[in-house]
Amino acid sequence: MTTLRHPLPFRVRLGGGLALAIILMLTLGALVVVAMRAGEAGALTVPDWRALRFTIVQAFLSALLSVLLAIPLARALARRRFWGRDTLTSLLGAPFLLPVIVAILGVIAVWGRSGWIADGMGALGLGKLNVYGMPGVLIAHVFFNLPLAARLILQGFSDLSPERWRVAAQLGIEGRALFWVNEWPAIRASAPGAFALVFLVCATSFAVALALGGGPRATTLELAIYEAASYDFDLGRAALLAGLQFAVCAGAALLALAVQAPVTASPGALTLVERWDGRGRWARWRDAGIIGAVCLFLGAPVLAVALRGVAGLDDLGPQVWAAAGRSIAVSALAVALTLSLATGLAALIAALHSRGSASAARLADVAGMLPIAASPFVIGIAFIIVLLPVADPFALALPLTAIVNAAMALPFALRILTPAIKLAHDEHGKLADTIGLSGWTRIRVLYAPRLRRPMGFAAGLSGALAMGDLGVIALFSTPDAPTLPLLMHLLATSRQVDAAYGAALVLVALSFGVFWLFDWLGRRR
Repeated sequence: MTTLRHPLPFRVRLGGGLALAIILMLTLGALVVVAMRAGEAGALTVPDWRALRFTIVQAFLSALLSVLLAIPLARALARRRFWGRDTLTSLLGAPFLLPVIVAILGVIAVWGRSGWIADGMGALGLGKLNVYGMPGVLIAHVFFNLPLAARLILQGFSDLSPERWRVAAQLGIEGRALFWVNEWPAIRASAPGAFALVFLVCATSFAVALALGGGPRATTLELAIYEAASYDFDLGRAALLAGLQFAVCAGAALLALAVQAPVTASPGALTLVERWDGRGRWARWRDAGIIGAVCLFLGAPVLAVALRGVAGLDDLGPQVWAAAGRSIAVSALAVALTLSLATGLAALIAALHSRGSASAARLADVAGMLPIAASPFVIGIAFIIVLLPVADPFALALPLTAIVNAAMALPFALRILTPAIKLAHDEHGKLADTIGLSGWTRIRVLYAPRLRRPMGFAAGLSGALAMGDLGVIALFSTPDAPTLPLLMHLLATSRQVDAAYGAALVLVALSFGVFWLFDWLGRRR
């Protein structure tokens, strides 16, 4: 057992300890609460087993398709230099910030029965694609997760040393031999982690299954939990399904931690290593075709929402702006909570590392990743069970939604802030100890200048994710006081399509505006 060289500062112990306690309460504590309530539920029914099977199958297929398509895209980006490459690589993160419900409207506008693809297939005399059910779920999930998988695999290519490519060029290794010698090790290191991470994201899918599932045979566990709690008010069955959901997510999260390669959290462009392969005309055209096809696949739904959204702005009523105000309030509170938890826990992890307690730091790091394994509905159901005897949880819809969104964004913020705090410790921690820097002076001099940029990026990311969330808010909120994503869903299901697209355009502007504002505040002097 490692012995600390000197005790941790009180503020670090207090902030990190509170953050750990809140995280454990929202994850493992929520699991205990729902497990205790699940004793009132019966055995799993046939629809429950069907939801479990569909959840696993669609998540597996979505992850497989995303990774298989991401490999040639990452390979093309890794070996090509062209104007706008860095911008294009950075924009691969845009679908992750795009509100899910907005992307769903874009997918329907392109792939739906009256969409662009359907019109093209009709002109060719072909049958129309049914976007509802498994096909629509897969299209939407690949839209979100293909860029994520491509970034992870591209990072694997960037991690290869330039010497490997120089030696391969000097030895004249080309074609398949070059693939197996240089490219396959990078793919083998990064693709399994990308697959596990995408599987995890898709296994917790709610909005995609809600909008594109198309019926009971295309219901995920997350959607089944929502239906049991919201429609039937059968909290026993909802708790049982929530425990099953947590088990599936925990297994996927453990797999992701076991197989993923280290990933850079920086929002900047990835390193471009000089390569000498793919200089032929056919290779250049093939890479250009792959990059162009993916850009078309990702850009078409966004363009469709923008075009129809501009036309639908005239149909917006006062309820849209009221809903936007609620979303802004949820986003602001989620940002404050996320930064508070992530900063406290990251400081504790960095301090433990600096004092030689790597095992304790690793345990704290793993605890910070627990929200990845927790469905937001697990936490939401726990809130309902705990609060019902003493208060009306539905009257607290907005603050509870902000708390859940903060928990969901915490792992991403932790991955962004921890390296910056550890770097400050490694570079100047001993000097600060020598000259006696402590308290707020230490924070202002040592940490604040180095945390400004990563905190701005983390705040923008968590704010954008909370702004576009259509998850737990659907469990808590009432139709007369929805957030903007929930209002969009209500407008779309009530066939007010033009108003839904207009609200979608407003939501996109707010989401990217929140991200840009916080990121700019972090970058400005």
